[in-house]
Amino acid sequence: MPEDRPLPETPLEALGPTVRETVMIGGRDFVVTRPDAVDRLIDHPVLGGGGAADEYVPYWAHLWPAARLLAEVVLHKPWPEGDRPAAVLEIGCGLGLPGLAALARGVRVTFSDYDATALRFAADNARANGFTDFEVLTMDWRRPPRGLRFPLLLGADLLYDVALVRPLAALIRGMLAPGGLCLLANGDRVALQALAPALLAEGLTFEREERTDGATWRGTLYRIR
Repeated sequence: MPEDRPLPETPLEALGPTVRETVMIGGRDFVVTRPDAVDRLIDHPVLGGGGAADEYVPYWAHLWPAARLLAEVVLHKPWPEGDRPAAVLEIGCGLGLPGLAALARGVRVTFSDYDATALRFAADNARANGFTDFEVLTMDWRRPPRGLRFPLLLGADLLYDVALVRPLAALIRGMLAPGGLCLLANGDRVALQALAPALLAEGLTFEREERTDGATWRGTLYRIR
């Protein structure tokens, strides 16, 4: 992407009606507001199907199964080494559900996304659940901010295109603090097959665990160090 090209932003007039729903994660309720029809955004003339610059598609507007899985992991699993991280970065946060789970555990969260409209939704969802200890960051994986590191990175359903794998692995390597952990959950798509080699090429170690909802969804949870 040329340096002077602005990042895409979903136009507010493209959103249409929104839906406010209660999402139960591990026995805890979270209020999440989202656009009611993702297809409307994808078909909008300045977005996905309409020839948007950089072939951008606003997948942020969907509440992905991997986000539910990751939120449950964050909400109930012990922190690495038993210590609560000082801060969390959610990569490609979309509606921000995993970040909400981290906020519920008392951790300061930075929601980051390619699309500023997604960040508006994540921030509104955080406030709707009574949280204030968060920041937002507009970020292109291929041009991440320098000198910014976090002890815990979160990412849910980020890999839907093979071209995204190497930039994401490099981003994790650059933004993960020494001794830190990245929790990455993704549905089983073709792009996921390229993740392990990309992580190893960046000098990262990982464990992976296959997950399923027992019905229609299968995915993998990565613990990357």
